[in-house]
Amino acid sequence: MSEMQTVAAAELSGGAGDPSNRPRSLAGDAWRDLRRNPIFWISLVLVLAVTAMAAFPGLFTSNNPQDCTLGRQHAGPGGGAPFGYDFQGCDIYARSVFGARASLLVGAFSALLTGVIAVVVGMLAGYFGRWIDSVLSRLIDVVLGIPLLLAAIVMLKRISSDSPNVRIMAVIFVLAILGWTTAARVIRSSVISAKQQDYVAAARMLGAGNGRTMWRHILPNSLAPVIVVLTIALGSFIAAEATLSFLGIGLKAPTISWGIDIDAGRTHMRESALPLVVPSAFLALTVLAFIMLGDAIRDAFDPKLR
Repeated sequence: MSEMQTVAAAELSGGAGDPSNRPRSLAGDAWRDLRRNPIFWISLVLVLAVTAMAAFPGLFTSNNPQDCTLGRQHAGPGGGAPFGYDFQGCDIYARSVFGARASLLVGAFSALLTGVIAVVVGMLAGYFGRWIDSVLSRLIDVVLGIPLLLAAIVMLKRISSDSPNVRIMAVIFVLAILGWTTAARVIRSSVISAKQQDYVAAARMLGAGNGRTMWRHILPNSLAPVIVVLTIALGSFIAAEATLSFLGIGLKAPTISWGIDIDAGRTHMRESALPLVVPSAFLALTVLAFIMLGDAIRDAFDPKLR
């Protein structure tokens, strides 16, 4: 063997064993970019903190948010209440911590139900095309033209029950049926692109039916964009729930919600600003965290930004 052949063989063998020379998948490239993005880590830490706060509020405060005494109305910090007490003598910090549960519950389940509706509509429209696509696309346009908050107010006005569970389910349902259009458009575009790939043609040649082709081959390769959209939408749903509760249309007492506390704090803002500022800060940071997380994931998975 000549010297050049020996060097070439060594380079080939060394390159095959070098992980840096191996081809990376889209997910691998995205994770590499996310690890270098400080916004991703900041937003992820905030999201995990809010999630832990909603699941285990006892880890963040030992005070009972419903333990209210008028004798300590607008009292300053003390007794484990770092932000003092509101106009009813309730611990402002404890109510803000426990308020994360209802807000995150509404946001998460609204996003989940939105994803189900969007996947079904987007898959059918993108895969079958023709008149099915035309009908579903017009449906998307009609729902997209309805103002979300205005329609939610009109629909929730019809709910007469003050039961916390009924109000929560009603808000989740209303937000989902009004907010699925953007995700449906995204998955429709992804399905149209995916169904033209070679692996779909190979599945059809092997005898796969429409159902198997859609759910086993096209859907797994079309979910990444819609997951990003739903992550951003989750933050928007939390903000929408707080707005509806602030207006007295969404959740109602005795449910603890940031929107309810913001409304109460606004009424007594002249006596003390903290009952308004603290839950507003919790709400703003939570919404911002989900939106930043969605933006970071979208940038990492977008090939046009590479």
